Amino acid sequence: MTTKTLPGPKGPGLLVKFSTWIGPLPFRQVALLLGVLLAFWFFSANTLQNMQRVNLAPGFGFLFQQANFEIGESVVAYQAGDSYGRALLAGLANTGRAALLGCILATVLGVFLGIARLAGNPLLAALIRGYVEILRGTPLLLQLFLWTGVFQSLPAPRNAITVLDLAFLSNRGVFVPSLTIGGFSSTIWLPLLIVVVAGTIFAARRPFKDKSFYVTKSAALVVLTVGVTLAILSLFGHPPVVEAPVRGGFNIRGGWSLTPEFAALLTGLTINASAIISEIVRSGIQSVRSGQWEAARALGLKPGQIMRLVVLPQALRVITPLMTSNYLDLTKNSSLAVAIGFPDIVSVANTTANTTGQVIESITLIMLLYLSINLAVSALMNVYNRKIALKGALSR
Repeated sequence: MTTKTLPGPKGPGLLVKFSTWIGPLPFRQVALLLGVLLAFWFFSANTLQNMQRVNLAPGFGFLFQQANFEIGESVVAYQAGDSYGRALLAGLANTGRAALLGCILATVLGVFLGIARLAGNPLLAALIRGYVEILRGTPLLLQLFLWTGVFQSLPAPRNAITVLDLAFLSNRGVFVPSLTIGGFSSTIWLPLLIVVVAGTIFAARRPFKDKSFYVTKSAALVVLTVGVTLAILSLFGHPPVVEAPVRGGFNIRGGWSLTPEFAALLTGLTINASAIISEIVRSGIQSVRSGQWEAARALGLKPGQIMRLVVLPQALRVITPLMTSNYLDLTKNSSLAVAIGFPDIVSVANTTANTTGQVIESITLIMLLYLSINLAVSALMNVYNRKIALKGALSR
């Protein structure tokens, strides 16, 4: 059977494609676009004139100038006299540390609370429900103020509260055991270890193609990668060393110290996000049909095995998209650190704007940095979401 090729164009022309793309009422939409561009040009020109009047040169050249302020806490080496760019980098590192640790701790606590609420104990379920309602019904900023007051009212280091002789709580901060590898602190080896684990998971995509990475598989792969990496480092003379804090004179020495501001921020973000995550986990578990539970019981599986092997892998398809949104909210909520004196990227950028006068550029940098972080988190979670999604199902 032969097909005839009809004369004429093979498809719609450029004008038809443009009218289809722009939609109905094209002239009004073009006029609206031109109006927006004109308003943007007007305000930009007005801003540039005002900056020239006060002898401010627009641009980001100030990033290479010397900063004349200190940063009380930073995982990146910084001191007064370094560039503004390095100061912003220190603030960004503080924000990333708070967001990363907050996401991890909130996930662990939220999953535990979500599962515990469905354990069948009425008293425990009522307590968790009250916990969730209080935290979701009060502003996060108010909670941060509360935790700041709690940590600042702790006793002095001499009378610090001791937890199992491993951690100390005082008004100078929280001191917990630290893990160093090859003499490097966690701020150096932890990001590198995360890169190694992420690279291993990415490399495992081809051997495990068309297979879903559920909780057990993902956790086993991460544990195996971490174990092999630490074994190789130990073989080459860089074993991991755990250092516990000890009292020394009027202070506490050793270990990993968290300032009261950072401890309050991390505690507030973790507890607030855990309340939302617990509801996400609870709704995800309840979305699994009762027939799945009954079938697992009929096979003789124990309650823990049912939850780990049957329920959670199916619930993750509901939980993961909502968890992505919660991680993004936690990252953005970390900007409230400026209200309790923690030097995050917003606090450092505000100080930079006040000392240089480059307000618009500083705000633009804050927006771009938060946008970049959120896009990166969203991209990673979307990759995992595609892995656990049903094949042939509509993508979320």
